[in-house]
Amino acid sequence: MILVVAATELEMGPVRERLGDQARFDFLVCGIGPVEAAVRLSTFLAAHPRRYRLILHGGVAGAYAGAGGELLDVCLAEREVLGDLGIEGNGRIIPFPGNLAVAVEFPLNAALCRQAAALLPGCRIGTFVTVNTATATAARGAALRDRFGAICENMEGAAVVRVCREYAVPCLEVRVVSNLVEDRDPSRWRLNEACRKAADAMAVLAPALATTLV
Repeated sequence: MILVVAATELEMGPVRERLGDQARFDFLVCGIGPVEAAVRLSTFLAAHPRRYRLILHGGVAGAYAGAGGELLDVCLAEREVLGDLGIEGNGRIIPFPGNLAVAVEFPLNAALCRQAAALLPGCRIGTFVTVNTATATAARGAALRDRFGAICENMEGAAVVRVCREYAVPCLEVRVVSNLVEDRDPSRWRLNEACRKAADAMAVLAPALATTLV
C-alpha cells in the first residue's frame, strides 16, 4: 500500500479527488514545517507497522531564481537538505562544527526517482531545500540555491525523508512550482493551480507505482 503525504488540506484535497477511495492508498496531512511533519508521520507509521511499501510526498514549492525552474514546473527530488539548520552569521547559514555536526542531507531512492521521471515527461529533477522559515528575499534564495545546488524549497520534505529512512520505507517526493523565491510578492503566486497540477502528477505516479512495487 502507498501512503500519500501532503502538508495541507489545500494540497491534499485535489489528490483525494483524483485518487478517490481506492484501497491501495492512504492519505496523511502532515502539517506545515519539519517538526510537525516529522511528528505526525512518525506517529502514523508507528501505529501502522510494515503497512506501506512507499511514501509518496507531494505538494507545492518555491523555485529558486536562476536555477532554471518556472511557475508550474513539476519537480522530483533526488536529494533533500535541511537548509537553515546550523549557525547564522553575516546572512549565511554555516554547518555546526566538529563533534556537533549533524546530518542535513538526505538522498532519495535513485531507482524510484528514475521510474517517476519516466512517468512524468519533462519534469525537473534535483535537490530540494527544506526550511523552517520560508524564504522571502531574493538574496536568501540565491544563497540557498548556490550552497546546495538546489532547484526549489519547501518546508517538510527533508523531515519526511528522514522519517522514512528511520522506518525503512522508500520515499518519493514530487512538487509543483507555485512561486519563484524572490522578494516576496504573493500577487505573482499560482498556488491553486500548482496544487491541482501536483495532484495530477501524484494521480499518475501512485497507480503506476502501486502495480510495480514489490
